[in-house]
Amino acid sequence: MNFEGITVGYALTGSHCTYAEVMPQIQRFVDAGAKVIPIASHTVMTTDTRFGTSANWQKQLKEITGNDIISTIVEAEPLGPSKLLDVMLIAPCTGNTTSRLANAMTDSPVLMAAKAQMRNQRPLVLAISTNDGLGLNAANIAKLLVAKNIYFVPFGQDNPVQKPNSLVARMDLVLEACAAALEGKQIQPLIIERYQYN
Repeated sequence: MNFEGITVGYALTGSHCTYAEVMPQIQRFVDAGAKVIPIASHTVMTTDTRFGTSANWQKQLKEITGNDIISTIVEAEPLGPSKLLDVMLIAPCTGNTTSRLANAMTDSPVLMAAKAQMRNQRPLVLAISTNDGLGLNAANIAKLLVAKNIYFVPFGQDNPVQKPNSLVARMDLVLEACAAALEGKQIQPLIIERYQYN
């Protein structure tokens, strides 16, 4: 898949358990020829967890992409008028970010970048990772599923026995989902049995 000449905004939000899974996917975009602009939420930039330190994840983002991280609302705002991003991906996209996006809230650099992308009527791709995707957040996901220029990475239940409301995207399909979105298409199938791929 050729991404030569394509600028990808790769945004991460606070689903820390998926970072090790998404870092190789960022490398895939770079290997495919894309210019990748990393965008990170406040949680990514400040929180250390058992899955790794904030400093380590920031270091990896900069090393893989070769670009500084957009980490404030002020830094993200110019993405609108500059029309820099051909496609924007939020992977992982938490339930918190999903709900704010669905309700037009712009209180983080990731959401400001997403707003800028939607303003420019360019594709925004979501790779959800939320414990309440089949709970209260189901309504927000439904709103975004029918929104213009918003696309999803295929997702499903990651642990239907212990966490029946949890939905997680197949992070190994983010590049393919973005390629389809650039053509105005939703990659299919959208709903998958995610737990089979753990």
